[in-house]
Amino acid sequence: MEQQQTESQFYGPNLGYVLELYERYREDPGSVDEETRRFFERWSPPRIEVDGRVAGAALEAEKYVGAAKYIRSIRDFGHSAARLDPLGGEPPGDPALDPAFHGITEEDLERMPSSIVGGPIAERTSNAREAVEELKRIYCKTTGYDFGHIAHLPEERFWLRDAVESEQFYQRLEGEAARRLLRRLTRVDTFEKFLHRTFLGQKRFSVEGNDMVVPMLDRLIRHAADAGTPEVVMGMAHRGRLNVLAHVLNKPYAKIFGEFQQPERGEQSSVSEMSGEGWVGDVKYHLGVRNFHLEEGQEDAKVLINLAPNPSHLEHVNPVVSGMTRAAQERRDEAGPPRQDVDAALSIVLHGDAAFPGEGVAAETLNLYRLPGYRVGGTIHIITNNQLGFTTEKEDARSTTYASDLAKGYEIPVVHVNADDPEACLAAVSLAYAYRQRFHKDFMIDLIGYRRYGHNEGDEPVYTQPVMYEKIRNHPTVREIWARTLEERGVISEGEAEKMAEEMFARMQEIHKNPSEQLTEEDFDTEEPHTPLVDIPETAVEASRLEALNRAMLERPEGFSPNRKLERLFQKNRGSLERIDWAHAEALAFASLLEDGIPIRLTGQDSERGTFSQRHAVLHDEKTGEEYVPLQNIPQARASFDIHNSPLSEMAVMGFEYGYSVNAPDALTLWEAQYGDFANVGQPIIDQFIVSGQAKWGQVSNLVLLLPHGYEGQGPEHSSARLERFLQLAAGENIRVANPTTAAQYFHLLRAQAILKDHKRPLVLMTPKSLLRHPMAASGLQELAEGRFHPVLDDEEARERAGSVERLILCSGKIYTELVGSDFREEAEEVAIARVELLYPFPEGQIREVIAGYPNLRELVWVQEEPKNMGAWFFMEPRLREITGGELPIRYVGKPARPSPAQGSVSFHRREHAQIVREAFRRDSRGREKAEAGVQAARSRGGVSD
Repeated sequence: MEQQQTESQFYGPNLGYVLELYERYREDPGSVDEETRRFFERWSPPRIEVDGRVAGAALEAEKYVGAAKYIRSIRDFGHSAARLDPLGGEPPGDPALDPAFHGITEEDLERMPSSIVGGPIAERTSNAREAVEELKRIYCKTTGYDFGHIAHLPEERFWLRDAVESEQFYQRLEGEAARRLLRRLTRVDTFEKFLHRTFLGQKRFSVEGNDMVVPMLDRLIRHAADAGTPEVVMGMAHRGRLNVLAHVLNKPYAKIFGEFQQPERGEQSSVSEMSGEGWVGDVKYHLGVRNFHLEEGQEDAKVLINLAPNPSHLEHVNPVVSGMTRAAQERRDEAGPPRQDVDAALSIVLHGDAAFPGEGVAAETLNLYRLPGYRVGGTIHIITNNQLGFTTEKEDARSTTYASDLAKGYEIPVVHVNADDPEACLAAVSLAYAYRQRFHKDFMIDLIGYRRYGHNEGDEPVYTQPVMYEKIRNHPTVREIWARTLEERGVISEGEAEKMAEEMFARMQEIHKNPSEQLTEEDFDTEEPHTPLVDIPETAVEASRLEALNRAMLERPEGFSPNRKLERLFQKNRGSLERIDWAHAEALAFASLLEDGIPIRLTGQDSERGTFSQRHAVLHDEKTGEEYVPLQNIPQARASFDIHNSPLSEMAVMGFEYGYSVNAPDALTLWEAQYGDFANVGQPIIDQFIVSGQAKWGQVSNLVLLLPHGYEGQGPEHSSARLERFLQLAAGENIRVANPTTAAQYFHLLRAQAILKDHKRPLVLMTPKSLLRHPMAASGLQELAEGRFHPVLDDEEARERAGSVERLILCSGKIYTELVGSDFREEAEEVAIARVELLYPFPEGQIREVIAGYPNLRELVWVQEEPKNMGAWFFMEPRLREITGGELPIRYVGKPARPSPAQGSVSFHRREHAQIVREAFRRDSRGREKAEAGVQAARSRGGVSD
């Protein structure tokens, strides 16, 4: 009875719609809502029986189902038939865009009502055939709407459909608006032509072929200004950067021209006179700028644009931009988590069509966009698609149809647009911005253009793409196309556009000849960024403050039930301040900084608990799972505390935190690796940003890298944080590298890093694993309340017998506990053991002082647990030689050089370390005599001996 009622209830388009839904339900029950699922669980489609009425209804329904599928195919796959290639490439098409594929004809569509299409189109057409033609006009023209992958998000899908089909964001430009766009394109085009003629053969990575990206950015920034957004954070690769700097960030032409001229130091040109001996750290197409955007004729659209500098690892700027954006969106001046306003900053990232699918950091960054610790309310992505990567064509560069297809896996809407259709390009960015504001999610625009010259203007592209470049040679620029359109519309007269271009070219020539008209002293960096090694600041915290902070961190809200075992350990181990372990010292350091008004952000792999179950910064109610963060609730806090577990990513997350630290100078920002070895995967961020960003771009960061480091026989991927790499990258006081051995040292080092506001540098910390709870690493309250960080820790016990010490062992990190804990220690009265806690900047003065404290030294020994070609030996050896001046032999004790950091056998590890300790204390009269003879020989010839 129910079946018959259903069959009579649904007929015509209604039955067709229901049958289409039923088919989707059978393929994927999750693709329909819960009420529809319940209905289909007890319903089946009409059966073809001898009853003619039922057979007729089924046939009619089949036609409607075919029409519904055809209409859906246009919406989902119309982009495959759109005219997206400015060079006239044949669109791939799709069989589903043929009505016959669905078993229907044009006549069938003409008999059907337009309501089968639904949406705004149904209201302005009289039947399904007219509605389908309207759909084709919208979906298969010069814009391809790629939303089929948003199937499981019906609210977004219908919003996008209605926005596209109502054409609410598409605007036919007339009058002054059309002229303004022509002037903008003229400036973009003429700027590139001027550079090409004036600085022939110099790299500039021209935007030509994707010129519309500048007006598109204008419109995005205008939308942001209208919404009251004060800051836009941008990232982009080389292509078009100079044009964006000139026209979006208002960098003076004269300054750009001067960078092309590259005057020698002391050269008395007008530019060099104004810049003195100005230092330039990177090539011009890597540089970033912070400046206000002032759109022509719309001075009220004043928004701060923060364009991040980036290296040739093109996509690696993506997470940096996200981190900078998050920092700009947050208020950190109150206790608790920071307060985020996603409308306080807008993130825009421009990608290359080869780099976006090619570099893994793009996928890592997209994965961040909806995660609580990293979301920024939606980034607008634009691929400036040249259809070519250097000399590599798309067939060899990616396995996907479009360069943007990676975004589909993250349910990000994609619009492909022909870069030669200005109105379609502007409509795309308006749609993107509206979507971002509505759903606070990412949006992708694939701007399909071309590259007018070779990859870097010095290449000859016809060697590798002769057919493509024959088309480009004869292809008009978008400025010429738009000018012709305006002439046809009667907006401008014939020849007016060319006159506009000539005047602009003449203006640039004048600026080039007389740059002082545009420049002031403030337009130049006159000094290389440099910070002298500063004294260690006062970091002690009164005992009474620490006791109060400790009590506050042990408080729990009423009704909150933490894990009972964990709570007992907390109350036992942290209830007293007599013996403070590593994680306890960290918590006290954080709490004291929050009381001082310094915000803290810590993220990493399992950082909330700590890889080694040591931190427990986030507690969980054992009954409800509710979270409680003590450091967000201590009453003394005057700043925010933020902590998040990160995805299993190093490159994107490290880049994000670097960007955050750059744009949040008030905060202490920390990233923690699950194991220090994992920093390997973030090496481009370390090399290209963290250690070199200040030297290249004057970009200052105080990011702290917490890298668990120490050899316990756990294999090559769980031992070494690659200390040697950071020391090799250390120069010009660019970073701080430390390998502390006590909780108090860690406490003071964290506080010093936060306090050194005028001397910011990234801090690379080798944090321990087995030392986290080791008695030798624990500290007392007095060491926190009265002490400070010591770059070098002398052997206090040996000081009492300094006159008898003949061998000074220097070491760093965990190996110290093995040395002092050995049976040889008590017997070796002639041996002292000192720890180098700060490896860089190299604490020369403190090491000299330690050596001078033992007047009868006969040798220095460097001991390390890392292989000889790793660790600190190659860094320390030449510096120790310089300090001793050949007066003392310097010996290495440790493992031999190896290609892998460590072995995976615990028993072998123990035997090898026992041998290292034995060798460090070994009494060898023959070896000593040989060493002394070597010293005498070195002195006699004025050299140094090993």
